[in-house]
Amino acid sequence: MLQESNRIEFKAELNDKLEKEIGAFLNNKEGGVLYIGVDDNGNPVGMPNIDSMQLKIADRIKNNILPSTLGLFDIVTEEIDKVSVVKILISSGLEKPYYIKKQGMSPNGCFMRIGTSTQPMPTPLIDNYYSKRLHNTLRNITSPRQDLTFAQLKIYYQERGLNKKFANYKNFFSRLGTDIFFCYRKNIILKTLKLPMSKGNE
Repeated sequence: MLQESNRIEFKAELNDKLEKEIGAFLNNKEGGVLYIGVDDNGNPVGMPNIDSMQLKIADRIKNNILPSTLGLFDIVTEEIDKVSVVKILISSGLEKPYYIKKQGMSPNGCFMRIGTSTQPMPTPLIDNYYSKRLHNTLRNITSPRQDLTFAQLKIYYQERGLNKKFANYKNFFSRLGTDIFFCYRKNIILKTLKLPMSKGNE
């Protein structure tokens, strides 16, 4: 008989906790499986109108959880003791933290698995996941231009005797993906990346 665990959750019927459970599995290191139509003891109770129920579930997952869950879940019908139930397979997401759209990226919207229960995610963990996501996003952007010279940046650092730092930043921005110091949002980007600012860069 199936039992609930860190990776398995049972729901006797579809209810308003669907997004909470799915989000917790997306944030879980190993993902998980959610059965709908199975009671807390692992006994199948079945589901009416399974086909339409699957469409409803898919719609709720796609529209009520952020970031995008595309490709991270599958919904199938499974027979347990000759009773048809809904089985949702959820992969661990790469863009943690996943959260309920209407609740936002907060302990009210982000959840995690602890043993057999789903609990609100603490704010420090939310912040940690988000900072890693932002870092990975910037690091993996491929530059649409590969002929960047960074002449203005080079002059800036040469005037201040910081040639070594320039070499480091040049390598970083070549991967980042844009002639970043010449765009109108350069102040925001410089501050975000904690680069030195001067009146000439404002």
